[in-house]
Amino acid sequence: EDTGEYSCDTGDEESKASLNVKALPVLFKKELKDKEAEEGAAVKFQCELTKENATVEWRKGTMELFPCAKYEIKLSGRTAELVIHNIEPEDA
Repeated sequence: EDTGEYSCDTGDEESKASLNVKALPVLFKKELKDKEAEEGAAVKFQCELTKENATVEWRKGTMELFPCAKYEIKLSGRTAELVIHNIEPEDA
C-alpha cells in the first residue's frame, strides 16, 4: 500500500519519485502436524506464518473449507487455526 508517486514541492519547484514495493511471499514458520483423534472429538490444526493477517485458505483434499458449525476458522496475527468439531470417520 506504500507503492505510489511521492513529491517534494518548494512552491517554485517540484521533485517527484516513484516507489514500487515488492511484497515478500508468505511462508510457514511452523507447519501443520498430523493428528489422530477419536470420533466425536474436536481437532485443532495450527500453523504459524511469516506475515501477520495473511490471506489463507483451508482445504480438505481439493475442497475449500468455510466457517460453519463443523469448521471453525481463525486467523490471529501470524497464527492460522482450523478446528474441526464432532469429527467423523469421513473427516480423515
